[in-house]
Amino acid sequence: MTEMNEATRRQIMAARPDMSTWLSANAGSGKTKVLTDRVARLLLDGTPPQHILCLTYTKAAAAEMQNRLFKRLGDWAMLPNPKLTEELRALAPDKDLDSDVLRHARTLFARAIETPGGLKIQTIHSFCSALLRRFPLEAGVSPQFKEMDERQSRRMIADILEELALGPERDVLDAVALHVSDLDLTELALKIVAKRDGFLPAKQAKDIWSWFDLPEGYDENALLGEVFLGGEQEIFASCAALMEGSSAADQKIALFFRHWAGLEPSMSLVEQLCGKLLSGENTKTPLQSKFYAQHSSLPTRKLIDAHPGGFDRLEELMKRVEAVRPRLFALYDAKRTLALHHFAQTILPPYLEHKARLGLLDFDDMIRRARDLLSISNVSQWVLYRLDGGIDHILVDEAQDTSPDQWRVVQLLAGEFTSGEGARADVTRTIFVVGDHKQSIYSFQGAAPEAFDQMKAHFGERLNAVGQPLQDLALQYSFRSSPAILTATDAVFAASGGEGVGGPPEHIAFFDDIPGRVDLWSLEEPEKSEEEDENWEDPVDIIRPEHHSARLATRVADFVAELLTSGSIPDKGGKGRPVQPGDILILVRSRSELFGRMLRTLKSHPAGIPVAGADRMTLGEEMAVKDMRSLLAFLSLQDDDLALAEVLKSPLFNWSERDLYRLAHGRTTITLWRQLYERRADWTETYAILEDLRQVSDFLRPYDLIERVLIRHDGRRKFIARLGKEAEDGLDALLHQARSYETAETPSLTGFIAWLESQDIQLKRVLDENSNLVRVMTAHGSKGLEAPIVILPDTLKTLRETREEFIEPETGQLVWKGAATQRSDQVKQTLNRLKMADLEEDRRLLYVAMTRAEKWLTVCGAGEEKPETWYELVKRGLSGLATETCELAGRTGTRYAHGAWPETANNIGDRHRTSHSLPNWALKPASQPDVKTTVISPSDLGGAKALPGEDGIFDKETAMRRGSQLHRLIEVLPDVAHENHEAVARFVLSIGEETALDTEIPELMAEALNVIRGQYDWDIFGPNSLAEVPYTGRMGERIIHGIIDRLIVTPDRIRIVDYKSNTVIPDCIEDIPEGLLRQLGAYAQAVGEIYPGREIEVALLWTKTATLCPVPLDIVMDALGRTATS
Repeated sequence: MTEMNEATRRQIMAARPDMSTWLSANAGSGKTKVLTDRVARLLLDGTPPQHILCLTYTKAAAAEMQNRLFKRLGDWAMLPNPKLTEELRALAPDKDLDSDVLRHARTLFARAIETPGGLKIQTIHSFCSALLRRFPLEAGVSPQFKEMDERQSRRMIADILEELALGPERDVLDAVALHVSDLDLTELALKIVAKRDGFLPAKQAKDIWSWFDLPEGYDENALLGEVFLGGEQEIFASCAALMEGSSAADQKIALFFRHWAGLEPSMSLVEQLCGKLLSGENTKTPLQSKFYAQHSSLPTRKLIDAHPGGFDRLEELMKRVEAVRPRLFALYDAKRTLALHHFAQTILPPYLEHKARLGLLDFDDMIRRARDLLSISNVSQWVLYRLDGGIDHILVDEAQDTSPDQWRVVQLLAGEFTSGEGARADVTRTIFVVGDHKQSIYSFQGAAPEAFDQMKAHFGERLNAVGQPLQDLALQYSFRSSPAILTATDAVFAASGGEGVGGPPEHIAFFDDIPGRVDLWSLEEPEKSEEEDENWEDPVDIIRPEHHSARLATRVADFVAELLTSGSIPDKGGKGRPVQPGDILILVRSRSELFGRMLRTLKSHPAGIPVAGADRMTLGEEMAVKDMRSLLAFLSLQDDDLALAEVLKSPLFNWSERDLYRLAHGRTTITLWRQLYERRADWTETYAILEDLRQVSDFLRPYDLIERVLIRHDGRRKFIARLGKEAEDGLDALLHQARSYETAETPSLTGFIAWLESQDIQLKRVLDENSNLVRVMTAHGSKGLEAPIVILPDTLKTLRETREEFIEPETGQLVWKGAATQRSDQVKQTLNRLKMADLEEDRRLLYVAMTRAEKWLTVCGAGEEKPETWYELVKRGLSGLATETCELAGRTGTRYAHGAWPETANNIGDRHRTSHSLPNWALKPASQPDVKTTVISPSDLGGAKALPGEDGIFDKETAMRRGSQLHRLIEVLPDVAHENHEAVARFVLSIGEETALDTEIPELMAEALNVIRGQYDWDIFGPNSLAEVPYTGRMGERIIHGIIDRLIVTPDRIRIVDYKSNTVIPDCIEDIPEGLLRQLGAYAQAVGEIYPGREIEVALLWTKTATLCPVPLDIVMDALGRTATS
């Protein structure tokens, strides 16, 4: 009871609305509750909602806090007085709760929702964006500025580089290109843009030379003058002569001396001399190494003694090389850095100008502009006056992840009321900061953990000066983790001296009676057989099943399957319950090969483990997006056989390898699409969908085209059915990209494909904690999450050198680190300092990972055990605790446990055999499902449409276009006066999608007029005839929809005429192609149903010869009957 009271007391003290507070909160200590409590108490004490500003690190955190607060305020509005009094008493024990307070509490929800300006719970970026929109003129930004994304930045940089390459600044590009290795100029420029504060104002050569301890103006000539005093070629030649008859070692170096004797002084020669005449490089600790001249061992001592004075001049040269070596690589670094700064000064002005002209701001711009807006003296006073009347209380969440620029914004906002002055000096105004130094893991986003302590000192000093002391509190109680987890965490970091976490941490479990476990599995070590069994035909990066990382993934998957089958987990009261998939969280260091393998192994496990997808995705790597990309590529170019093959095998059509082989095998020169067209009777539905999309792809926007695939053609359901629910995230992201593309560009299909390929689009997938799926994610992504069971399989990575191209020495300017073989002592010292900072952050990442666990933490790894890895740190920490050796996942391992674990509570082993009575509706027979109706056209009924020899005259597309044009003329011209035929014909052929060429018009017009003016036994163009008559009928389970070219309706007879523009005309009815007969049969069947009791006659009208060919009805109906069996 005392512990609970102490934990509650600390939370209540931290939430006091009249005290500025700096709160250090351990993981799981309830900081979000304290934040919401404090805001609720501020509102309860009468602070207007618009006078409160709460800054969070992420939008998710802002939404979580707002939801919690609004739920509480909503509950207050509805609770009866006794219950409301009880809740308010728990929140503010010292407050006098009279009827006015209760009445006021009930109004807070409506006030928070309806107050103009509202309750501001937002990220620092959202706040800065709103600030700039409120004061655009003062900030020097467009009132309608837009947020800039990486794609726009990349395109802008590419355009600028292209202009520079063709202009007078080309020399600057050439100079920096000499130092670019695997990084192209666009990537280099993007990195400069991201760190532009480090390049402004422009750095001069003397400043850079000074940092590298080089005299101003020092260059290659000066360096060569220090080494080569004259006569060096003679030194090399004479020494080589003396060494030729000596030991093998002397003879080996003599070869170099002879080579050098023929060279002129150069920087390259100095490098060679450093490599051969100096020693002292230690590859394991290069930052602690010094290079020394080998004058006591080169040549050998025996040879030196045999020739007294013979090597004196060589020794002097070696000492000069030893003295100049630091300046050699310092000069390289200085010149490289100078080229970088010149390049930055060439890139940044046009980049900033382009952004300003387009009204674009990126995330960093918003922070910088807000900082500058609040800092510039002639503007800031006005802005602060307006904000001074609007903000009385500032709350900062996750303060350890706040960058220096963001802290500067907070400082400036709080400047007035930490000075005791301002427009509202009579109002108690507070600042509340909550964070945890131990959880600062976002240095790559600018977070500086040391700033957390610096800002604490800053605000403490400012507030003390105005008589408002800063309350310094810590929350040590964890409401999340069991004593076993917390004890093990403390032990691990105590064993390493608290490195990176500000000293050994101390945690107290609020629920001290909950059982807990920390397991350390034996390592999956590499085996010699992994290399011996390699197949030279396999890809070089293949990971075999017997590889140690693959064995670990299988072991973890087996363990998870066992947990879900028969495992138990204690609840808050210590009683057992079955393990659910959502109880398990697997954390890795990065999205490496192990991350993907872990997901694949879990998903493919025979036990059928329910697994959530990756927490982040690269859009182009999502299978559903790949399939859609192939479909778009095919629609853009029908000759792309590979794209069509990928589409056919995708979930959209679900073709097998055998289906694809049947279509593709035996082709000669025709494309896959042409083959599918010719055999469309075999794959009617596939062809119909692709043809529909092909017909509309030229005039539908990309978004509408994708939506047509997903909705009209049921693509979304098909993708989810085969690829799983996570496919929906990729499809939605693809639609979002299409909408973004259409907003930014003139939309076209090929343009959108290029847009998708121009950038690897990274998307964050929000994994629902309530989805009851096993989650696999990075430790960074798990920040703020928790799970009863946490598994850490990625524990053997060692830190590498920072991947940043630009490093920042303590002088503050940016330096290009360059190649590892040519680095100055200054750069090495800076890299050593950065590596130590990375090591400390790596320790904090381990803390975050371990403290996600509530009851059970499992640590494992694959590879050889190495010092300073997570695995070794945990092993060292557990060694000081009362652990036991036991079997863990089939091997001997180490376990630290607290309390009695419920092994078989709640009938866990029989949970799948639990009997339940079924509801009445479940016992009734299910109704027959609706059969999906397929819509076809008469041309889809199969059979040949032309006689042999037809293909040699027109290609299929031209023939179809020509036939369509003739149909239009024959439809329109019969109703036009003879003298207007030519003018109308030209007009008809010049409009619409299928316009005719000028050279084609006379022939088309002549053929159409020949048909219209022909003499026939039937009154084809008489008053009883109808042109282009649409109809719909049914053939079995299919709907058939078509258009009859000419229909002649009389009281006792219906005549059907179908125009055919074939160039090869059959000599007799028996030679008419099967496909044409089936079409006539379909027309006759439909008309017979519409006009029952009337005689039906059908005929083909060959437009080439204006010949009417009546066909007996029984022949066409027999052909129609053959449709089902063909």
